[in-house]
Amino acid sequence: MSTHFFGIKDRVFGYSHTVGRNEFAGTGFRNPVDLALGADDVAYVLNRSYENRPDGVRVTVCTLNEEYISEFGSYGEGDGQFIWGSSIALDKDERIYITDEWLNRVTIFSKDGEFLGKWGKGGKGNGELDRPAGIAISPEGVAFITDSRNSRVQKFSLDGKYLGKFGSAGSGNGQFNMPWGIALDKEGLVYVADWRNDRIQQFSPDGKWQASFGRSGKGVGEFNRPTGVAVDSDGDIYVADWFNDRVQVLSKEGRFITQLTGDNVISQWGKDKLISNPDMIRQRQIAQAHSTDFEKKFSHPCAVKVDGKGRIAVLDHTRGRIQVYQKSREAALV
Repeated sequence: MSTHFFGIKDRVFGYSHTVGRNEFAGTGFRNPVDLALGADDVAYVLNRSYENRPDGVRVTVCTLNEEYISEFGSYGEGDGQFIWGSSIALDKDERIYITDEWLNRVTIFSKDGEFLGKWGKGGKGNGELDRPAGIAISPEGVAFITDSRNSRVQKFSLDGKYLGKFGSAGSGNGQFNMPWGIALDKEGLVYVADWRNDRIQQFSPDGKWQASFGRSGKGVGEFNRPTGVAVDSDGDIYVADWFNDRVQVLSKEGRFITQLTGDNVISQWGKDKLISNPDMIRQRQIAQAHSTDFEKKFSHPCAVKVDGKGRIAVLDHTRGRIQVYQKSREAALV
């Protein structure tokens, strides 16, 4: 789907492929909640798993070409562990930072999964956290964290020093009701997925409110519990519209461009599993007989990220996979 505008180039978003399958370990994901994209096409996928299956809690490291690399982390309160991992981000040296909304802390790993440190504690004061959700890191090394139950965004140095905050509880401009996903654009503007207010808010790097996009609903430009947000090099905004099972794409002014609803074709990992499980093939055929597109669509997409090649990686929470799209441009037809 594409939209034409006067005086600018058209955006075309084509489905490319799918990465992953549901799995508690190894080549797959289990209730993934966020991902970070690094160098050499590497993706770090944070898996939350189930409360009754904590063995699935981990970070899966793979490429967007579906090459499995490794996994690290586990369920628990010790060093290098997490209970309710919520978000994952990389600094310029590709160190990995994970927020934990149960332990109210940030855990740091090397890009190879080696535990490097942790910081943060629960509370409502400056520098304290209550269910931290999203994390985004600026090129200058400032971590912006959505402090969801404190209805604010806090800023920290990468070693945990408190640098400032903005936002308060409410529905007015610059206020939040359980803020979740967060992203920075190339100019340093901050975008926050204001979960229970069903909107995206834009702020200056120092926390001054700039604009709000969206309202509650199912229509164009409306959201139902947006969880993730990303901004590409053109300034286009991508919103994981969680309860509407779609990703909406907006221009930098907040105009609706298009929506992605899922186009999945089974991944290679998925094919490998089916080949070794004839029973699973039969069950899949039965399901396909009832719905020809039953596995194409998103089911609770919770995060979206964009890389320097114009690839959009959408994390499909319930179905344990990443659907990858490619953005391209054509001259506008007017």
